Amino acid sequence: MNACLVYGAYGYTGRLVCREAVSRGHTPIAAGRDGRQLAGLAGELGLERRRCSLEDDIASELADVDAVLNCAGPFVDTVDPLLEACLETGTDYLDVTGEVAVFERLRHHDAAARDAGIGLLPGVGFDVVPSDCLAAFLSDQLPTADSLTIGVKGTGRPSRGTARTLVDLAGTGGVVRRNDRLVRVPTAYRTRRIDFGDGPERAVTIPLGDVVTAAHHTGIETIDIYAAVPPGGPTAMRVAGRLGWLLENPLVERALTGVVDRLVDGPDARQRSTSPAVVWGEVTDGNDRGVRASLETPNVYTVTARAAVSAAERLVADETEPGARTGFQTPASAFGPDFVLELEGTNRERLERRGDIDSADRRRLESDD
Repeated sequence: MNACLVYGAYGYTGRLVCREAVSRGHTPIAAGRDGRQLAGLAGELGLERRRCSLEDDIASELADVDAVLNCAGPFVDTVDPLLEACLETGTDYLDVTGEVAVFERLRHHDAAARDAGIGLLPGVGFDVVPSDCLAAFLSDQLPTADSLTIGVKGTGRPSRGTARTLVDLAGTGGVVRRNDRLVRVPTAYRTRRIDFGDGPERAVTIPLGDVVTAAHHTGIETIDIYAAVPPGGPTAMRVAGRLGWLLENPLVERALTGVVDRLVDGPDARQRSTSPAVVWGEVTDGNDRGVRASLETPNVYTVTARAAVSAAERLVADETEPGARTGFQTPASAFGPDFVLELEGTNRERLERRGDIDSADRRRLESDD
């Protein structure tokens, strides 16, 4: 990974990624627009640093590296300059986004990436490595599956970058996949009960990248992504969705972003060690056959750092199946469904496989609140 540049290296996630890389004996190049913060991080870890803005000639900064790992969100604002530079210089692109729009944008550049001989591998963090690998595993167990549901339960505080992305996306509604098409739906479009291991809990639909990535490698045409929420969460989300028009006012958006920058950083090491996550999944087919399984993982940011470094290691070393290195890829399509199990502290549990999912159980799990 010595030939990898980490953009946004001094952000919360970028710092974790760089430290993880150094702990494995790598020396990534730390890059970003803030020279002071770069100097602090590079000095701490003994890394080369490159101060550069995405408005600059970013291609010149990538000409001598094999891959760029984008850790600067919201990624919808940073993907295009880096993508263009990677296509120009023949540099592989990775990021840790969970934003649907970014996955779609990169997917539409598949042919250009193949022509340039580069890989486009977004979502090498918690979004979407565990869920993408779980979707691939479930699809392998039931090749006739035509419907996929993913549920995510995480605890702990968000990072500043995640919080800024949430501000950026507030009020934009949700996204589901129906008949192999992305469909815009209202915020908190559906609720259901999902058992993450301690009994059924309320969960609500959220717009995560799996509606793109899972379809890419499984061919499943109906996909919903849910997140566990506390009591009252769906109602609060719907109200927030209706107030999204406020964020169209630049003054309001800047004010909220300023609050995030002042008050939010992210969980510390102790908090990360005590806030694990669970990813649950179910596939079904038209004959009411189904398979359910779940993954238990460490904290979402711990998973992100470990997964991002592992993905970059593999991509730079070209440790993929023949032909898998170029074009648009997902973690599971590039590295297989067991990639997530290589990450320390991650376990997969096969929950159930039935020829016929009990109708009463289905009603209990899918009942709207």
